[in-house]
Amino acid sequence: MKKSLFCLFILPLISYSQAFSNSFYIGDPLPDAPVLAARGKQKVGVKTLQVKNPGQIDVLNSSKDETVVYDRPLTLEIWYPAALQADEVEEVIYEQVMGNFSDPNRPLIPFTFKGRAKREAKPDGSQGPYPLVIVSHGYTGSRLLFTYLTENLASKGYVVVSIDHTDSTFQDANAFTSTLLNRSLDDLFVLNEIDSMNSDSNSFLKNLVDTENTALIGYSMGGYGAVNVAGGGYSEKAVQFFTYASKGSNALEKRKMGNPEFLASFDKRFKAVVAMAPWGMGNEVWDAEGLKGVRIPTLFVAGSKDDISGYEKGVKAIYQGAVNCERYLLTYIDARHNIAPNPPTEDVMAPGLHIDEYLRYADSVWDQRRINNINQHFITAFLGVKLKNKTAYLPYLDAKTLETQDPWEGFLPRTSIGLEFRMDSPEE
Repeated sequence: MKKSLFCLFILPLISYSQAFSNSFYIGDPLPDAPVLAARGKQKVGVKTLQVKNPGQIDVLNSSKDETVVYDRPLTLEIWYPAALQADEVEEVIYEQVMGNFSDPNRPLIPFTFKGRAKREAKPDGSQGPYPLVIVSHGYTGSRLLFTYLTENLASKGYVVVSIDHTDSTFQDANAFTSTLLNRSLDDLFVLNEIDSMNSDSNSFLKNLVDTENTALIGYSMGGYGAVNVAGGGYSEKAVQFFTYASKGSNALEKRKMGNPEFLASFDKRFKAVVAMAPWGMGNEVWDAEGLKGVRIPTLFVAGSKDDISGYEKGVKAIYQGAVNCERYLLTYIDARHNIAPNPPTEDVMAPGLHIDEYLRYADSVWDQRRINNINQHFITAFLGVKLKNKTAYLPYLDAKTLETQDPWEGFLPRTSIGLEFRMDSPEE
């Protein structure tokens, strides 16, 4: 009898566990998620595009004596509000790889994971045009590293374009100089490319995008490029290092603070920037004058124990130096560098996997799914205010008031812990 009762008790638990696993998607809110982590009301479509930026400097094959140019290829993943039929399922299988191009102990391993979007779905323009969000990954990385966020934002009425930066992905990583030069250039090109598609009668994006209201989200080296797009011109020391590392090419000079070409490239269509663990300050990529050039409202996100970009002398120093922009700093106490990617899938959690492979998707202190939910909350509030004028979201960004609250606005009791949030206004 005891054995029978045990079986009757355990079987429903197994069924529940299986049902939960099958129905839970990356980015879905946990029970302790803040209010704005939840998906929006719109269905989501996704599409992959290949584009080329013509006439770019091929820094990997250039030198001080010869400048080689090429048509730079980029792969884009685009999420957008979709009009689905009753029989269309909002589900997609993403194909990804893990590994490290330079480490023989970390070979490239393909894996797949499930997302909540419909590939090649018909766009829903009924509530558009929608603000544009451009997403830039780290080195190395992938356009699919942040689907918890890209799908979430598309469901809230944004067109989201995530870039595979050539020479910087898991599959094609090359010398670091290509990443140093091309990050901000790729971002600016993609904005113009999407703007052109928005006017192209043959494009699925026709009249779907409001490129005059654009945000840029960058992680790690993507954050490095985002700070430059926001007006933070590189330092002379950064240019000198690049010239040395690239065998004499001075191509980075045009992204240096004070260079007329750089100043002319400032694009006012960018209304907001989210810089997640931006790399470079510890390597003197910026100086005080360069950071004064940042004039676009910026949300910085960091771990207080970031061992790649640094915190006190890294991300926080960029935040403190960007004195001419409205800026926010969200800090995960004791978290390291990986405060932006998707959580680890079952493939990543396989026994015997290299620890650095696992930590690309995880943090040793924080639950990555909780980080994802908190990112969704604050980024939704920030972009909602800056791109959609949602004044109802302002209390979620009121740092002075949050300091006096327990829990914070939008958080459940006992859950606004392990976080710091601050805000500063521009000096000019």
